[in-house]
Amino acid sequence: MRSTNRSHARRTALQAAAFLVAATALLAPAQQPAPAPSAPPVVPSSPTSRFVVVLDAAHGGDDSGARIDSGSEKDVALALSVKLRSLLAARGFQVITTRESDATLDAVHRAEIANRSGAQACLSLHATESGSGIHLFASSLTPAAPTRIPAWKTAQGGFVTRSLALAGVVNSALQHANIPVTVGRTALPGVDSMTCPAIAVEIAPLHPANAAITSPADPAYQSQIAEALAAALLEWKTEARQP
Repeated sequence: MRSTNRSHARRTALQAAAFLVAATALLAPAQQPAPAPSAPPVVPSSPTSRFVVVLDAAHGGDDSGARIDSGSEKDVALALSVKLRSLLAARGFQVITTRESDATLDAVHRAEIANRSGAQACLSLHATESGSGIHLFASSLTPAAPTRIPAWKTAQGGFVTRSLALAGVVNSALQHANIPVTVGRTALPGVDSMTCPAIAVEIAPLHPANAAITSPADPAYQSQIAEALAAALLEWKTEARQP
């Protein structure tokens, strides 16, 4: 009798234990697969500061400028501006042009466009039948300390030192491209009122040894010059951003 009771008690205990195991399994939440690791957050790159270049194609409209073989100075200046603008834009510059067509524009408006833009460089583009290669000119104004409200027609005085440095960088790039360069200083209407580093770039015919003279109106010659100027401005941009 006692043996029967003990057997019965043992079966009851085993059944209770089995019930508790089953109940625990039912109450426990189903195991979920571990979540896949999330992708690292995308950190936006910090925006680069604006680096503005102004291209000032000289003359235009009623003002044709100098007579150039098979054309005029205003046409050569605009053609070079268009070529250089495209090269600079492809290199990440913000380019502002004083004219995009055969429009009349006086020196005051050219300076106003450059000054409003906050440019880091301005190239005033010209052409001539005199001389050879490229003529670079900086303002002949006496260097002066920049002022908050510079006087009109002499504002460039506060930037002459930087303009001469820009001329040096452009000179090196043109000579590297085997284009002869003449550097000088002169009065520059328009440029003299600009509040940024600014120079005039004048294209003259190319007189290579034992070869035909190349006109400033020659598209291939203009492209060669535009490539050299773009390289110079890229160097200028790099130098300007160094601490």
